[in-house]
Amino acid sequence: MTTSHVDQNNDPELILARMLNEFVYCPRLFHLEWVQKEWAASADTLAGSREHHRVDKETGDLPKPGELAGQRAEARSITLSAPEAGVIAKLDVAELADGAVVPVDYKHGTAPEGADGIWDADRIQLGAQALTLIENGYRCEEAIIYYVSSRRRVPMVIDETLLNEVRQIAQQARVVANDPQMPPPLRDSPKCPGCSLVGICLPDESNRLTEPEEKTKVRRLYASRDDALPLYIQAYGARIGKKGEQLEIVERDGAKHRVRLLDTSQVALFGSVQITSAAIGALLRQEIPLCHFSYGGWFQGITHTVGPANCRARLHQYHAAADEDHRLDLASGFVERKIMNCRTLLRRNGANVDSTVLKSLKRFATSACKAANPETLLGIEGAGARTYFGAFPSMLKGDSIDPFEFECRNRRPPRDPVNALLSLAYSVLSRDWTVALLSVGLDPFLGFYHQPRHGRAALALDLMEEFRPLIADSVVLQLVNNGEVRKRDFIRRGSAVSLTDRGRKSFFLAYERRMAHEVRHPIFGYKVSYRRLLEVQARLLARHLAGELPSYDGFRTR
Repeated sequence: MTTSHVDQNNDPELILARMLNEFVYCPRLFHLEWVQKEWAASADTLAGSREHHRVDKETGDLPKPGELAGQRAEARSITLSAPEAGVIAKLDVAELADGAVVPVDYKHGTAPEGADGIWDADRIQLGAQALTLIENGYRCEEAIIYYVSSRRRVPMVIDETLLNEVRQIAQQARVVANDPQMPPPLRDSPKCPGCSLVGICLPDESNRLTEPEEKTKVRRLYASRDDALPLYIQAYGARIGKKGEQLEIVERDGAKHRVRLLDTSQVALFGSVQITSAAIGALLRQEIPLCHFSYGGWFQGITHTVGPANCRARLHQYHAAADEDHRLDLASGFVERKIMNCRTLLRRNGANVDSTVLKSLKRFATSACKAANPETLLGIEGAGARTYFGAFPSMLKGDSIDPFEFECRNRRPPRDPVNALLSLAYSVLSRDWTVALLSVGLDPFLGFYHQPRHGRAALALDLMEEFRPLIADSVVLQLVNNGEVRKRDFIRRGSAVSLTDRGRKSFFLAYERRMAHEVRHPIFGYKVSYRRLLEVQARLLARHLAGELPSYDGFRTR
């Protein structure tokens, strides 16, 4: 049983010693982890967690300071705080010898070359651990760090110079933590490629957008493909449970399927599908969203964790939404890029598209940038949509024996197979944008172009505008033009048309192929999958709303 002789409350003034390590390494990383509560696992962090498993188990006892004489033992996983310095620390191991306590910290990495053999950030973390011991009355004159990869045990002297440095750094970290603006990203730093939060921090991307005239090279710092994929369950009466670290799907006929949680990015339920509380709990712990759709594909809601603990992103969003000029500027950009991406899709895939259609779309896009008010912008967007969908049939190249007809865009309910596919594609894309926005701490229900309405994810609809032609419409064209869906894959009930189970399965296969498709980012130059691109754009919007980036640069294909 471990013992702590201080009040271990959740006082926000107490900074974790581990966070001082991050602060010394990179102040921006400290702000992301400590203030915004962002986290992303990597191979190194997972390896470190495995190596810490033994020392994380609470064993042994740490006697009171006056009871150490003559004792030689060790205690593991000890938590102590130093209120005067504003620091709290968890000691991996506390070795007791000759009336003193020696903190021992385990690190996954390798020891640096040089006389000291210890990284500066690790030195400060160990110094903070020693400070908590000293404030609690223990004698601490030495600390040890063990670098697992080097298999090297490095001793370190604890003196007043080090302790004063720890106090100063803790004070500096507190100032940064209280600043609503994140520290600027490191520039061309070798630290960035190995950082697990590089895909959240986006250092090169932020530097490029902040100072575009420098044309700084943007390194491809994160994987463009994500091995975890969405799981779609549409079998009527299916039941989802949890077996170990897997989800078990049992269909009405008794057929069973298992999917590892590790391989799952989100779960989508269609219609009458049951899921156990144990499975829901596992999804929440793994931060895997659970999305609910009607049997016909209407996105109804989402079950997810509380999301990022930092509320500042939403405060910035609410402030921007209250600014009419800022709101109109963002909305104009959404519409302009949507129209131009529609024009590009027509130009690439349309057969004998009238040049006046392309000219009209370009004119509408230009007008969107100059719209004086939301009402005018709405009219421009409507005119652009009518022009685009008027030429949409030119991109359909289905089987001439069993052709798909399309006269105009209709919905609620869709009255032909093509519109049924479009509606489902827009619904699923809206879900993906809702998930992306929640993951970065933004409110998906407060938009800048779409007006707030009960139950409508307005910001998700805003951001998906420019991606409608690139993802949703492209999926529909692939399904029809490649013969992946046929007329037999649709059901007509009165004037409404919907997909059969087989048709939806074909749709989801095509949709996920599109989301995994890599495109070259027009600003950053590297290739990225559409699925990862949504997260990148959501984070860039959050950075713009926070004042870090001068504008929100959306995605417009060439």
